[in-house]
Amino acid sequence: MSTPVVPPARTGGAGPAATARRLSPAVAWLFSVASGLAVANVYYAQPLLDLIADDLGIGRATVGLVGTLTQVGYAVGLVLLVPLGDHLDRRTLITAQLGLSVAALAAVAVAPSATLMLLAMAAVGVLAVVAQVMVAHAASLADPADQGRVVGTVTSGIVVGILLARTVAGTIGDLAGWRAVYVVSAVATGATAAVLALVVPAEKHRRTERIRYPRLVGSVFTLFAEEPVLRARAGLALLIFTAVTVLLTPMVLPLAAPPFNLSHTAIGLFGLAGAAGALGAGHAGRQADRGRARRTLAVGLTAMLVSWPLAGLLPHSVWWLVLAMVVIDYGLQSVHVVNQHLLYQVRPEARSRLTAGYMLLYSIGSGLGAIVSTVVYEHGGWTAVCWLGGGVSLLALAFWWATERGAAGGGPAASGTTASGTTASGTTAGDRPPLVH
Repeated sequence: MSTPVVPPARTGGAGPAATARRLSPAVAWLFSVASGLAVANVYYAQPLLDLIADDLGIGRATVGLVGTLTQVGYAVGLVLLVPLGDHLDRRTLITAQLGLSVAALAAVAVAPSATLMLLAMAAVGVLAVVAQVMVAHAASLADPADQGRVVGTVTSGIVVGILLARTVAGTIGDLAGWRAVYVVSAVATGATAAVLALVVPAEKHRRTERIRYPRLVGSVFTLFAEEPVLRARAGLALLIFTAVTVLLTPMVLPLAAPPFNLSHTAIGLFGLAGAAGALGAGHAGRQADRGRARRTLAVGLTAMLVSWPLAGLLPHSVWWLVLAMVVIDYGLQSVHVVNQHLLYQVRPEARSRLTAGYMLLYSIGSGLGAIVSTVVYEHGGWTAVCWLGGGVSLLALAFWWATERGAAGGGPAASGTTASGTTASGTTAGDRPPLVH
């Protein structure tokens, strides 16, 4: 059995290795912007479907394939590309993926037919997972005592990118057409890639695992069997992202109907309310760095549960929905950041694969929420949707409480590591056997 390598950051020293790994706040914010731009590419099409359908002669019943193929591509990228961050230099991987994203976005912008456009959109989805590679890279470059804040900063960019993508796409689409959206994104992505290549430091003293690609991908699923922390965090991610998608997916239906009769542009502005909740990401990261992960999780999950009675008051005023979006997104980002922070304490040599496994269940949760919520709305209306979302949020709170209780009772280390870098079972990450040999 080969001896696992303990990265310098895990030793807690303040020597040259630790100093070389420090990530400046400016570069952390650059990661945040780049990640937001990358993940926004998955969501630009949502308010543009009617324009795309008219331009390329796609039927209204099938134009939804644009969003579906992009999301499927994203899931494929999580499994096939994100694990490469444990095998290759992440800075090189990030710049390469961003460069290919520019080509894919340009292909969407000039696609002469629906078939070519759909293929290009699938490629855009696959390559958008570079955002998750950036999270893992930023966490690896950060000082251990500052890792939670850095993860929170980058994650806040992803959240803002997701929430504002619809607003930006709708505005540009109205002014210059749907193709202009992807031209602008291609230019912004290319500029970001160039800046990242110049200013982002490499991970010094990191020894990547030299294993065959099929085994690298397969080890994403092996980690679920080996790491209780991943099972607990990913299970929680599935539930919280199911809950938030239950709110976001069908809300356009009551807002566009009487008595509100809001336009699509006005509905897109609701993303600004959710973006305000992204402030929870930075706060959660700082709290995790101070050893308050458990309390932050409790507050975040409770906030998500409380948001549903507020959302249920929508028939009385849209401002209740605005408040609900701020509260639920604050809670979501608090839980999401702490989840990632705890994951990154477990196996530094497998951070990219841990991210891939975690985000895979996040994607499944988002898909479930989108499908189930629209069916529930059709049969029970907005009130039924709120009961569904409240039930899922309550289940998430119960799931977290059960895993925390198991960890406190000497069970699996569902809470990750302590401030000293040891797991709940008393072993350090460096004592763990390597994932593959």
